[in-house]
Amino acid sequence: MKWTLRTIVSGAALLLAVACGKEKEARAELERARTLYESRQFPAARNAIDTLRMRYPKELGVMKEALQLMRLVERGESERNIAYCDSLIPVREKEVETLKAGFVLERDARYEEVGRYVRPEHAVERNIGRSYLRCGVNEQGEIFLASVYSGGAPINHTGLKIAAPDGTYAVTADIPYDGGANYRFKDDGRTTEVVTYAGDKGLDAIRFVDGVAEGTRLRAEYTGGRAFAIGLTEADCRAIRATLRLAEALTDIDALKKERQKATRKVAYIEEREAKGR
Repeated sequence: MKWTLRTIVSGAALLLAVACGKEKEARAELERARTLYESRQFPAARNAIDTLRMRYPKELGVMKEALQLMRLVERGESERNIAYCDSLIPVREKEVETLKAGFVLERDARYEEVGRYVRPEHAVERNIGRSYLRCGVNEQGEIFLASVYSGGAPINHTGLKIAAPDGTYAVTADIPYDGGANYRFKDDGRTTEVVTYAGDKGLDAIRFVDGVAEGTRLRAEYTGGRAFAIGLTEADCRAIRATLRLAEALTDIDALKKERQKATRKVAYIEEREAKGR
């Protein structure tokens, strides 16, 4: 009986020592995470807390402190994101205003809530009866490319291929005739076809034009119907490049504003939980 009691006591002491050792290790990890937080290394602090919670889930006291520290990390990270957005948004907005100076805004207030920025050389009234590529970006930052055909007979095209003399090329998505993104009409015996490649549907072709050296003679082939092609003028290429720059700036502003809203909601949520003592 004495031996059994001694064994029990020894075992209990061993378990207590192990438990104390685990708690000590967990607290050391917690302090490391706290140091990272205090030095504003928020991603590293978050990773340290996640590791702590995975390794020592039974150390309830330490886990409670880790949860409180995680909220501080999330709040600090969100507040830093808000400050970053607040500093960058005005800069990008100023850039947009400068870029917009080279564009005209097209919007029919009777039918459209969102207008489109296009270069003056791509304005519809300056290109009546011309086959050309038209590029623009709406006020929300979505870029588009449109292939416009004007001729005596329809070609029924549904896509576009832009090729360089070295054999490299890019294509748009195929847009079947639907009377909307792909529409056509006749006027005084002439056929006009307009196919619009919005967003990702035309982005590869736009970036291809942007990526080639200035002065490169590009060829635009209208695909999906009767064979037809045009050469892109340098003015057309400049307009496409300028439109891409404006679209990128508008998209950046939209992304920054969304990130700021997300961070603001996160801070409000944390403050609400703190007020409730959770």
